[in-house]
Amino acid sequence: MSKLKQFLKWTLIIYLMGLGLLYLFQHKVIFQPEKLPINYTYQFDHPFEEFFLETLDGERLNAIHFKCKKPKGAILYFHGNKGNLSRWGNIASFFVDKQYDVIVMDYRSYGKSTGDIAEEKLLYEDAQLFYEYALGKYQESQVIVYGRSLGTSIATKISSVNNPSQLILETPFNSMADVTSRWLPIVPVKNILKFKFPSNRFIEKVKCPITIYHGTDDGVVPYASGKKLFKSILTPKKRMITIEGGSHNDLIKFDKYLRTIDLVLEGDLNGI
Repeated sequence: MSKLKQFLKWTLIIYLMGLGLLYLFQHKVIFQPEKLPINYTYQFDHPFEEFFLETLDGERLNAIHFKCKKPKGAILYFHGNKGNLSRWGNIASFFVDKQYDVIVMDYRSYGKSTGDIAEEKLLYEDAQLFYEYALGKYQESQVIVYGRSLGTSIATKISSVNNPSQLILETPFNSMADVTSRWLPIVPVKNILKFKFPSNRFIEKVKCPITIYHGTDDGVVPYASGKKLFKSILTPKKRMITIEGGSHNDLIKFDKYLRTIDLVLEGDLNGI
């Protein structure tokens, strides 16, 4: 066998081994939970209630419900792929300062939540449980669905099968394949991805007003992916707010986000 053939053979073997490893371990790349002991005590600056909901298959999902004295409405918040409620509770409580009750859950295997994310559909089924919890406390016209990063796909799916007052997406992606193919251009990601997160398909069915926030310097979810998602929106009640220089985790530090978020929450489509 010539040296060239031998080189090509080993290149192919290494490539196929790499595909196999990516297929087997993609779960660990997409989901990066941090566990908490069941007796962990949350500490936040706002009044809250901790609670659990039981899933259809018997797992227990942990959540925090922040409450105001006179709330303007309720935000159902779906967080990103890292950490747990000890972090995301603090991030989501930004909206409590704006007089909104906030419900934020931990996905399976995150924090005190049990179970594993064996299938993508489990995330959507679990999220629906929390949407129904919110409907038990508020009128649907009072519920705002907010998603961040990975949580934007879950938020979009839930909004596509319900009728919240509006959907707000911070640093969303068009689909998981759209994001991963940018970083792995020689890999057939569409064929090996077990977790598709097709936000572009979900968002076509969303009927409520939709707002997208995205930074131009996002190094995790490319700004172009957020723009593609925006183009998939069929409802005329939509807007994309571009944060020049914003990256993936710092939009809240920008004046444009701070100037517009109150109007967005209040449903003002014309004041921005």
